[in-house]
Amino acid sequence: MTTTERAPLQFACWVPNVSGGRVVSNVEQRTDWSYDYNVELARTAERNGFDYALTQVRYLASYGAANQHESTSFSLALLAATERLKVIAAVHPGMWQRGVLAKFLTTADHISGGRAAVNVVSGWLKNEFTQHGEPWLEHGERYRRAEELIQYLREVWTADSAEFSGDFYRLHDFAMRPKPLDLPGRPHPEIFMGGNSTAARGMGGRVADWYFMNGNSYDGAQEQVEEVSAHAAAAGRTVKFGLNGFMIARDTEAEAHGVLEEIITHADREAVESFGEAVKQAGASTADRKGMWADAKFDDMVQYNEGFRTGLVGTPEQVATRLLEYRRRGVDLMLLGFLHFQEEVEYFGREVLPVYRELEARDLAVPAVAS
Repeated sequence: MTTTERAPLQFACWVPNVSGGRVVSNVEQRTDWSYDYNVELARTAERNGFDYALTQVRYLASYGAANQHESTSFSLALLAATERLKVIAAVHPGMWQRGVLAKFLTTADHISGGRAAVNVVSGWLKNEFTQHGEPWLEHGERYRRAEELIQYLREVWTADSAEFSGDFYRLHDFAMRPKPLDLPGRPHPEIFMGGNSTAARGMGGRVADWYFMNGNSYDGAQEQVEEVSAHAAAAGRTVKFGLNGFMIARDTEAEAHGVLEEIITHADREAVESFGEAVKQAGASTADRKGMWADAKFDDMVQYNEGFRTGLVGTPEQVATRLLEYRRRGVDLMLLGFLHFQEEVEYFGREVLPVYRELEARDLAVPAVAS
């Protein structure tokens, strides 16, 4: 038996840079997709215990998101408006010229003092590509392309004479100047990727710094952590894990569950069902039917990254207890969405986070063991 080192859980906040908030529902949402709202939200998140913010990427009015701000430019604006928050820009391979993306992220890293990060999303809405005149690849090929993009970024960010030869991307004797900031614990912007499928798990273990998971149960999250960690160990590396969760923390358990019921009762059924059809190109299209949304039910998809499945609904104490159990299962970062972002981020920092940190401190004081 050996002692296992456990670090405190970190927190990330979704950036609502697309209209419609984080649920496909006609329920009232006091959340706005505007620049001004998001600047204030980023500053609020920074003051209330959040380490990261994730700017989502969308190009079409899918699942009711009628309007969308572009992710990288929006992320740069939020970096410029904050002091400590790390901002993760989601990007789609196939929509970017890779050298331009590498240079953009490097510049953002210098402007922000080393707080830029990227989330490489393989893509799962076919029309976003075909309506732009871009080729649509089958599931496994999309992940092969995403893996090559991560390899390309790491090579061009770290090598003086960068070389890379892949099926999708190539480099020859290229020296990018300047390089991203080389800071303790990260020689370049952190690289996130997401997915639940077999292809995603293998890719995450081989090349990602962080592996994002859709909302899931304790056992479902732990199973992915163990599998991706095994892939990483085989490649001689380690990976950290982020889990999506939609938090509804209220003063009473009844109030919290009442909010969840109201969200689902007022779901935009047509938009949710349309989303379900679109994401058949994700995990459900794979040979082993393993991946994002592969077993999602209607209620799960009302929060389109399955955040309800994480079960962060209840009083601050109940939510904090559940967060701690996910940390014990190997989750390093909790990615949180809310119904009313501004006020609920403040509630999280005031009511939930202190309770969680107290539970965590007691838990960390007890040595963890691993076989």
